[in-house]
Amino acid sequence: MTTILIEDEYPAAERLEKLIKKVDEQIEVLAVLESIDAAQKWFAANPAPDLIFSDIQLSDGLSFQIFENIAVKSPIIFTTSYDEYAIKAFKVKSIDYLLKPIKAQELATAISKFKEVVGMGLKSQTLENQYALKIESLIDGLQTTGKKYKTRFLIEQNDQLLPISTEQIAYFFTSNELVCLVRKDNKQFLIDYTLEELEKFLDPAHFFRLNRQFIAHLSAIQKIHTHFNGKLKLELAPSASQEILVSREKAQPFKNWVEGL
Repeated sequence: MTTILIEDEYPAAERLEKLIKKVDEQIEVLAVLESIDAAQKWFAANPAPDLIFSDIQLSDGLSFQIFENIAVKSPIIFTTSYDEYAIKAFKVKSIDYLLKPIKAQELATAISKFKEVVGMGLKSQTLENQYALKIESLIDGLQTTGKKYKTRFLIEQNDQLLPISTEQIAYFFTSNELVCLVRKDNKQFLIDYTLEELEKFLDPAHFFRLNRQFIAHLSAIQKIHTHFNGKLKLELAPSASQEILVSREKAQPFKNWVEGL
């Protein structure tokens, strides 16, 4: 079984290599790479290892850049002291990570898990493709970490402009190609956005696209009922004039959102 270490701090790389050897003497460390540039050159000139250990913050940027530019299908165990948001992203995408300082037992558990999944490095094409998709999805998710979302809307009302913060909003709905903003006090305002545009502007931690007609704030979800064929039926506050169903495909993502996953 072969591995490489992508780590720009020599003491950390040396310690990790010793820990790996302590856990399993059969693991061969092919290279220790200290930068994005060095890693990209190594991958261009060498076959992929069975497993990769990669720090996130390198001297010349985030290691995700390596995997954006090169289709690396080897499983990656990230070594990180990264923030809580990123760690949550790793968990959601089922990507392995180790928090620094790395403990021998946690390293052993990660390597053991890797062996169980891929069978001592005998990786199938299906597993490789699945892992590559996970990495792509993780990168896409982490790239939105610093994204800024709308915190207020400026609504035209008669001859005035009325500011409405997103915390005042219960939900948005569309009817007859018009989009309406519904405030928590049940006052409604037409706005010049499509629901597709609103999805990009609104913080997904607080707003969810329920179906083709509705985007709702978390605080507007009052009751959730199981419905026919795996769908969910919702009651919002203020109440809506039409039935609100969440499709079977969206039911689990919606539950995860409500639970804060």
